Amino acid sequence: MAHEIHDKLTVEGIKPLLDKNGARFNLRVVDSVGSTNDELKRLALNGAREGMVLVASYQTAGRGRFGRSFVSPDSGVYLSMLLRPSLLPGQAVRLTTAAAVAVCRALEFCGADSPQIKWVNDVYLHGKKVCGILTESGTDPRTGALGYAVVGVGINVYEPEGGFDPELRGKAGAVFPERCDNLRNFVTAEFLNSFAQLYATVGTNAHAAEYRSRCFVIGRKVTVQRGGTERRATVLDVDRECRLLVRYDDGQEEILSSGEISLKI
Repeated sequence: MAHEIHDKLTVEGIKPLLDKNGARFNLRVVDSVGSTNDELKRLALNGAREGMVLVASYQTAGRGRFGRSFVSPDSGVYLSMLLRPSLLPGQAVRLTTAAAVAVCRALEFCGADSPQIKWVNDVYLHGKKVCGILTESGTDPRTGALGYAVVGVGINVYEPEGGFDPELRGKAGAVFPERCDNLRNFVTAEFLNSFAQLYATVGTNAHAAEYRSRCFVIGRKVTVQRGGTERRATVLDVDRECRLLVRYDDGQEEILSSGEISLKI
């Protein structure tokens, strides 16, 4: 008789796996939600405290950067964290980059082989995207600092049933080839443990060196996409603020703190 796989995301499955860092989060798990980011943004604007985490098995209205839809079937982990860091708005990228490092650590802990980061917010495995990160924030009008930040993470733990949609095939990948007991709870818990540790030093951006070491685009030819324009460039480096130093084909150099790059040129 075949063994039945039990891999349902639950509070009871995640909590025992949290260490003293991850246990500081106030955890809620649901089967389905429109968007974990939207739900936590609503709570943030209503004064909710830092540390709330919403985890969903799937989303019906998941979002990526630039308003793109983020396909979120019941084969991944989709979570958002409500944070109230002592950072300026321009430093919010530290949260995105810390989350990317935490995802890589968590996937390695669970057995994945050498996950890497594509600047600024994607995690890749074997040449395919397996995770996207979306940070959304609001400014405190009294201080000019961040009033809140919601960091959303979507991880393709497995391939969806029937495979990825045609437009995603060749681009999207899954971390693990087949379902395993409790694996999604392990991935979630280890991400929270790792992120909580990194978040403790986010004010000094202590994770920047690890982010750089995991970023596979250094030395690569890319297309910089910004404001409806595209320019070909070579990535020279990632600096201590996790910004991207590029040299365009015309010789001009620029440090990018936001925007998007494509490996297609």
